[in-house]
Amino acid sequence: MPEGMARDAEAGALAGTVRSTCPYCGVGCGVVAQADGQVVGDTDHPANRGRLCSKGSALAETLKDGERLTRPLIDGRAADWTQALDLVAQRFKATIAEHGPDSVAFYVSGQCLTEDYYVANKLMKGFIGSGNIDTNSRLCMASSVAGHNRAFGADVVPGTYEDLELADLVVLVGSNSAWCHPVLHQRLLAAKAKRPLRIVAIDPRRTATCEDADLHLAVRPGADVALFNGLLAHLADQDALDHTWMAAHAEGFEAALAAARQTASQTAALTGLDPADLARFYQWFASTPRVVTVYSQGVNQSSVGTDKVNAIINCHLATGRIGKPGCGPFSITGQPNAMGGREVGGLANQLAAHMRFDQPEAIDRVRRFWRAPNLATRPGLKAVEMFDAVLDGRIKALWIIATNPADSLPRADRVREALARCPFVVVSDCWPNDTTALADVVLPAAGWGERDGTVTNSERVISRQRPFRPAPGEARADWRVLAAVGQRMGWKDAFSWTSPAAVFREHAALSGFENAGSRPFDISGLAMLTDGQYDALAPVRWPVRWAGDEGGRLFGQGGFATPSGRGRLVPTPWRPPAGRIRDQWHTMTRTGRVPRLLAHTGEPRAALSPADAARLGVKDGDLVRIESVHASTVVRATIDAGQRVGELFLPMHWTDEFCSAGPAGRLVNAALDPVSGQPELKLTPVRAEAVPVAWRGLLLHRAAVRPQGVAYWSRVPLSTGHAFELVGSDPLPAGAALTRFVEGLLHPPAGAEWLQLTDAGRGLLRVAILVDGRLEACLFLAAGDGAQLPPRDVLAALLGDKVTDAARPSLLSGRALGGVGATGVKSAGRTVCACFSVGLVTIREAIVAHRLTSAEEIGACLKAGTNCGSCISELKEILRDVHASA
Repeated sequence: MPEGMARDAEAGALAGTVRSTCPYCGVGCGVVAQADGQVVGDTDHPANRGRLCSKGSALAETLKDGERLTRPLIDGRAADWTQALDLVAQRFKATIAEHGPDSVAFYVSGQCLTEDYYVANKLMKGFIGSGNIDTNSRLCMASSVAGHNRAFGADVVPGTYEDLELADLVVLVGSNSAWCHPVLHQRLLAAKAKRPLRIVAIDPRRTATCEDADLHLAVRPGADVALFNGLLAHLADQDALDHTWMAAHAEGFEAALAAARQTASQTAALTGLDPADLARFYQWFASTPRVVTVYSQGVNQSSVGTDKVNAIINCHLATGRIGKPGCGPFSITGQPNAMGGREVGGLANQLAAHMRFDQPEAIDRVRRFWRAPNLATRPGLKAVEMFDAVLDGRIKALWIIATNPADSLPRADRVREALARCPFVVVSDCWPNDTTALADVVLPAAGWGERDGTVTNSERVISRQRPFRPAPGEARADWRVLAAVGQRMGWKDAFSWTSPAAVFREHAALSGFENAGSRPFDISGLAMLTDGQYDALAPVRWPVRWAGDEGGRLFGQGGFATPSGRGRLVPTPWRPPAGRIRDQWHTMTRTGRVPRLLAHTGEPRAALSPADAARLGVKDGDLVRIESVHASTVVRATIDAGQRVGELFLPMHWTDEFCSAGPAGRLVNAALDPVSGQPELKLTPVRAEAVPVAWRGLLLHRAAVRPQGVAYWSRVPLSTGHAFELVGSDPLPAGAALTRFVEGLLHPPAGAEWLQLTDAGRGLLRVAILVDGRLEACLFLAAGDGAQLPPRDVLAALLGDKVTDAARPSLLSGRALGGVGATGVKSAGRTVCACFSVGLVTIREAIVAHRLTSAEEIGACLKAGTNCGSCISELKEILRDVHASA
C-alpha cells in the first residue's frame, strides 16, 4: 500500500470511544479517549483501574496542533516527504560508503512504540551493520538492565504490581513514587490502609513519598551499595537466609557476602544514617517474609548504579524473596515504553528479543531470522559516548527520534556543540525544540492519540496505544518513516510492512525463534494475530508462549536464564560514586504546554537546607548561582527542611524555552557506570552563591517573548497568553535607557498604544500595551528585594480583551482588593491540586470555613487529592500550617 494511502486509511478509521495507554511514565495506565474529546482512566486496565495522575488527567489539553511540526523541513525550509526521505537515505548511504557503518547512528526514545523501536533496531543493527543505536532509556534504566542480566541472565522484572499490595514491607529506594509514579503509589497506600503494611523510604531528600513512610532513611547520595551490603551482612549474621532455596536456585553467595562484609559502625559512617534507624530497617527486612524493594532513578542514575541494583537483588536472592506473592526486587521504569525498547534491542549493547552480543549463537540466530548478512556483531556506542563521537567527528550522520538530547543529556552545551558540528542531523519529533533547531532535516512525527502500536509497562504488561485522531498536516508514524528509508537504502523486502500489526507479528515471532524456554522474553503466542486481533488486543503480560497464555511472577522456583539456571549473587564492593517535579515530564515538550500543569511549580528552584541557606545568606525566592566545572546557571532558591546539609536539588525539566536558567543538564557531569554506561545524573559537585536582587517584575504577554537584560526570567503558559516572573540584579536604568529596557521586555508591535505609570521615589514602573484597544501585554516592576507584585491570575484574564477607559486606572494599579481585581476574578492562589485546579487560597479558606481536619475532609469538600493523590502530603502541610496559625 502506498504510504499516503496507508495514512489516509488510518485516519479514516478514527471515531468513537477508543482505549489506549498513557504516554507518560512506566506504570502504563490505561486511558479511554471519549467521543467528546475527554480522556479518562480505563477502569478495565490492570495497571490503574481507572485512576490517572495530574499529567494523565490533562492529556486532552495536550492535543493542540497549533505548535506542532506538520511538514518536513530541509535546512529550515518546507519540503515534501519524497524530497526529505530521498535526502535522508542518500546522505546515510553516502556516509556509510565513505566512512563505514560506524560513522552513522540513531538515538531513539522510550516514547517510541515497540513497533517504531523494532524497525529502527533492525535497520541499524541488521542492515546498516552497526550497533550505533541507543535510546534515552540509557539515562533512565540501563543500570537495571545490566543488573538484571548479571543476576538473572536476562533483563527481567520478576514481579507484578499486585506484589506491592500483598507485601508486608515495601522498601522504596531512590523512588519518589508519590510524584513520579503516583497511581502506583496510591495503590500502595490503599493497601496500607486496609492492613498492616510498613513502608521504608530511602532517599537523601525528604520527598512527598517520605511523608507516607513509616521510616525515612536519608542516606548519603551514592551510598546505597553500602546500605544494602550492610543488610546482606546483617541477614547472614542473624541467620535470616533461605539456605534451602539458595542451595536449589542460586549461586555466588559466599563471594557476594565477602564483598559486603562491613561492621555496623562502618555502614553508619558510609551511609550517614543513625545506627538506630539502620538497625530498625535491617530488623524489619530480616523478620518480614513478604518484602518488595522498589527502586527507580535514584538507584539507576549513578556511576555505581549497576552495583546498587545487584546489591538490592543479592538481598532478595539470599532470602528467597523473589517470584513469590508480595516478594521481589522491582524496577519501576521512567518512560512508557522503556521496557518495550529493551525487548527489541533499542540499547546499543543488546540484540533484539533480549539476545546479546556476547552470545555468538544469538548473533547467528538473529542474522538468519532477519536474513541480514551484514548484522552488527559488537555493541555500539552508548548515549554519552555517542555524542562524544559526534563531537569529535567519528559519527557524521545522526538520526534522533522522539527525544531532546540538547537539553536532557549531561553536559548539554557540549551536546549542542556536537550537533552543530555534525555534517548531517535528522530529527523526528512532534514539536520544535532545542534539538530540532540544530537539525538539517526535521521530520514531523505522529504523536500520542495518532499513533498505532504497543508499549510494555514496568510489570511486563503489553498494552495497545490506539489512534483516535488524525495526525496534523503531513505528520507520519515513525515506523513508516524508518521503513521508507530502509527501502530507499536498498533493502525493500526487509522493510515492506504495510501495518504496525505486521511489524508486531515479526517481533513476536523473533522472540520465540529457537527459544524453547531458554529465554524468558517470549511472546511467540502473539505472532499469529490477525490485524483484527491485534487491533482488539487486551493488556497481556509476557511471557506469552502460546495463544491464551499469560505470564505471571518469574523465578520463584528458579528457572533463571543463566547457563546454570541459577540466580547469581554478584559481589558489589563499596566504592564512592564519581530530579523531577510532580506535574512535569522530561523536558516539558508536552506537559509544558498545559497551563494547569505549571500552576503548582512554575519555575525551576534549587532546594537548599535551612543551614546552607543561612550560610549563603539566601532567603526563599532569592536568586542563587550554581556552578559546576561544565557550566553555571542562576535560579531561584527554595528553603527545604528535607534537604541534607551540604547538598542542593535542582529539577531536570526546564529548558531555554521556559526560563533563562536553561537545562539543568548543562551542569551535570558525565561520569559513567562502567557496566551499564548510565551517566551519574544525581550527583555533581557544584558551588553555590547568592545573587543580589535589585528588583522584581511580572510580565503578562500574549506572545512567548524572550525577555532581555534580566538576571533571571521564567515563563508559564496561560489560557490567554504567557506569564513571566522577572528578577534583576542591577538597579533599573533611567531615562532613555529605561525605555529601551522596557521595549526589550515587551517587544511592542508597531502602532501599539502605551499606558505608563512611573513612581521613581518608590521604585515602581507599570506599563500596559494596547493593540486596537485590546490588552497585548502589561509589565509591573518594583525595586527592592521584597517587592510586592499583583497576582498574575487576576490580571491574566484581561489579556486580549478590550480595555475600557474606566478600567485603565485599575489596570495600571494592578489592585486586587480582597483578592478581586478589575476583572472580577478572585485569585485562588498557587495551584496545589493540578488534577482539579484547586489553589492554596481556596484550600486555606475551606479549612477555616468548614473546620476541616484531614486531607480526606479537604478531598470531600474540594475534590483536591482525590484523583492521583500526589498533592496529599502538601494538603497535610497546609492543614498543619492553618491550624498552627489559628
